[in-house]
Amino acid sequence: MIIGREKEIERLREAYESDYSEFVAVYGRRRVGKTFLVREAFNYQFTFQHAGLANSNMKQQLAAWRLSLKDAGLEKVNVPRNWLDAFDLLKALIKQSADKKKVVFIDEMPWMDTKRSEFISALEHFWNCWASARKDVLLIICGSSTSWIINKVIKNHGGLHNRVTYQLHLKQFTLAECYTYASANKLGMTQRQVLECYMVLGGVPFYWSFLDRRLGLAQNIDRLFFSDDAPLKDEYHNLYSSLFREPEPYIKVVSTLGKKKCGMTREELVGAAGLQESGKLTRILEDLQYCGFIRKYHMLGKKVKGSVFQLTDFYTLFYFRFMHYNAQSDSKFWSRSVGTPIYNVWCGLAFERVCLMHVEQIKDALSIGGVMSSEASWYSSPSADATSVAKGAQIDLLIDRNDDVIDVCEMKYYAGEYVVSEDEERKIENRILRLREETSTKKAIHAILVTTEGLKHNPHAAVFQSVVVMKDLFRE
Repeated sequence: MIIGREKEIERLREAYESDYSEFVAVYGRRRVGKTFLVREAFNYQFTFQHAGLANSNMKQQLAAWRLSLKDAGLEKVNVPRNWLDAFDLLKALIKQSADKKKVVFIDEMPWMDTKRSEFISALEHFWNCWASARKDVLLIICGSSTSWIINKVIKNHGGLHNRVTYQLHLKQFTLAECYTYASANKLGMTQRQVLECYMVLGGVPFYWSFLDRRLGLAQNIDRLFFSDDAPLKDEYHNLYSSLFREPEPYIKVVSTLGKKKCGMTREELVGAAGLQESGKLTRILEDLQYCGFIRKYHMLGKKVKGSVFQLTDFYTLFYFRFMHYNAQSDSKFWSRSVGTPIYNVWCGLAFERVCLMHVEQIKDALSIGGVMSSEASWYSSPSADATSVAKGAQIDLLIDRNDDVIDVCEMKYYAGEYVVSEDEERKIENRILRLREETSTKKAIHAILVTTEGLKHNPHAAVFQSVVVMKDLFRE
């Protein structure tokens, strides 16, 4: 049973019902459910389906292609000599098919593009010179290497330029979709438990599929990450090795970013990670962005220069905060960590990432869903002016609205109602003061609290104009 993905399924059906041949590219983070989506949308019925082989050479890829052709009904087929021959055999299979629409599903296509294989040229020839000249071919390509799909196919400057007719970027589940998933699978989880589980697993359906309804959340996390046969214990290295042919520099970037909560500028990253400033670093950062592991955001008032890169992948964050430090291989490491200082710090950090992924829900809760806006961050160093009372300040989420308002979001993960102290009130007022001084903005500035259970009313609570609570983040 498929949860959510209504818009994506509708798009696939539109492509199927089209009066012309269509070229569909499905991409997104590894484990996000791309293959499952396509199979479910077409009830596992394809004219031809194939999946590339990981870490295999051209000869092995072509041998696997032959087997897929045989499975699809093409008799007496030899291993093709090259990819031009391989796609020529696919043409023969399509010609003999009686299907109204010939649905061709090629999964993990990036793995098929081995060195000196001329795979892209053969794909171009198949589509441009043959498939697009018909009206009955639906070609669906898929892959976890999002950067490959985007750079080699969608942004192709050669024969595939503007040939993709449908793009489906499959994103992680939202909190609402995870709650629906948990309910459908009778996991018996409250909204807070779904939220905390999201802080560990993100909205990656594959990870959620391992949850055991007989266990509590803490026991499930121990079983998934810390037990002897934990299914996600080795996911960190598998994740990056499967996506990038040379994973070491990618791992170096995410491990460096994982040490700094607010992220780093490119210059800071180069210095901290010992990387060279080059076009290769640009590609690494773009690849990690495309794959959904990091985000690039601007500081308010600085659109390009001063951009900051921040690690946002929930699994990777969890790995660095807990799995990386489980030196004793404690099978109950998570259960023993709950309530400790390291757990509390992680809760605050992970909750901020949840909020960053649910800005649209925050805007809806503030009744500004229809207002154009951009998200940014901002920080200021302590003033060098000895007469100034303003101190340094950092704001992790700003919603810069087109209706002349900037929302300064304070994100607090709290067990009960959040209590604003006199010191906290002064800090918020200082942030707003420095923001106005240093950006010279003429917009109104509103302080917004995003928290779990709400705000405890006291003399200092009025510093916030509005409050967004946990249930608001679960909006559809």
